[in-house]
Amino acid sequence: MAMERKKPQTKAPATKKKGPDKEPEPKKAEATKDEPKKTEPKKTEPKKTEPKKTEPKKTEPKKQEPKQPAARKPAEKAAAKEVDLAPVVVRASAKYVRVAPRKARLIADQVRGLHIDDARALLEFSPRGAARDIQKLVESAASNAENNYDLVSDEMRIAAITVDEGPTLRRYRPRALGRATTINKRTSHISLALTPEEG
Repeated sequence: MAMERKKPQTKAPATKKKGPDKEPEPKKAEATKDEPKKTEPKKTEPKKTEPKKTEPKKTEPKKQEPKQPAARKPAEKAAAKEVDLAPVVVRASAKYVRVAPRKARLIADQVRGLHIDDARALLEFSPRGAARDIQKLVESAASNAENNYDLVSDEMRIAAITVDEGPTLRRYRPRALGRATTINKRTSHISLALTPEEG
């Protein structure tokens, strides 16, 4: 009888030990289930690369190519050719000439538009005093054409000549009863332009 009592005692603890041995197994499974949950936040790492996509947008304005200049219109080309074909103008001027502008204009009107040979002949035999000063100016313009522009002076004509008034020198002359009258000694600025004679 004593042996029969001992047997059930040994069986009972054996069953109790099996129970706790099986319980930790599901806990391990639960632990393994929790582990993949910790790896889920790693999926957010590729999101950090999204702002990098905005960098190429900054380089877009640099791709703009410089605009090419528009081609000249035929009218503009024709105008440029006309400027190139404009006749050469040779200029000379004399300032503070001691001749009244009114007297010098009488000679300038006779010479304007004449061929240089005709103007030389007219000035050579003119009785007026202003003719000497204008003759010197014509010779000066002719030498400018030869030395500065490589032109033939005998093939030129007087395209323009102007006489402007310069400063007036005031002098006084004593008169009767202690009075004094003014004498105006006028000056002139003469300018002249020569152009080649059209053949």
